[in-house]
Amino acid sequence: MTGTDRFFRALCWVMALGVVVFLLLPLVITVLVSFSSSQVYTLPPPEWSFRWYEALTRRAGLMDALMLSLNLALLSTAASLILGTAAAIGVARGQFRGRAALATFAVSPLMMPGLVLGVAMLQFFREIGLRDAYWSLLLAHVVITLPFVMRTLLAAMGSFDFALVDAARTLGMSYPRAVLRVLIPNLAPAYLTGGLFAFLASMDNYPISIFLTDAFNRTLPIRMLQYMEESPDPSIAAISTGLILLATVALAVAARTVGLNRLIQG
Repeated sequence: MTGTDRFFRALCWVMALGVVVFLLLPLVITVLVSFSSSQVYTLPPPEWSFRWYEALTRRAGLMDALMLSLNLALLSTAASLILGTAAAIGVARGQFRGRAALATFAVSPLMMPGLVLGVAMLQFFREIGLRDAYWSLLLAHVVITLPFVMRTLLAAMGSFDFALVDAARTLGMSYPRAVLRVLIPNLAPAYLTGGLFAFLASMDNYPISIFLTDAFNRTLPIRMLQYMEESPDPSIAAISTGLILLATVALAVAARTVGLNRLIQG
């Protein structure tokens, strides 16, 4: 290896390290601020304290917002896994025109700004007479979580041998049962990957939910925005630290069950 090669290799490592630091530094700062004793966002903190985590128990509406977000995330992820499986099988095995267009349409919410989707869904729900905030939020969250599941499963099914499903059917299984007993276990990493991304996308969604909430149905990100407007203090960082911990635990569970390499490949 020449001196020039070593120089550019070192430069690549420095640039990669700089990108990692740039991406992770805001998360680290948020976690550190959440343990500050100060009433304002300051680093380094004057003292380390758990006061802002204790203050969360006194935050009005926080638990209701958390329960609503968890409810929406779990239900929308479950619905997306079911719908995404059916859609991915149809695209992967179908012999009809427009399969590529259908696949693109299914993942199109990922390509559009959340603001555009939020306004469009609000107008659509009003046109069909859907006024209930909870059901509007649930349907909207299915729309934004389905692309994560659909794209992941479609990629995994490209290397899956559907002859296994056909063989199960010749042994007497119905098609849904063959999918449940053969397809899903073989594509478990893809299901876990898509489900994790869908769950986290629902929990963290703000730009679409803001258009569909009301006074009685406010998700956690919307409630955090309200806290920022009314009484901005490091308790917001404590809530954010909880969300960071949730994502970390989800990745740890995935790594424990299927391994990070299979998770990424799935």
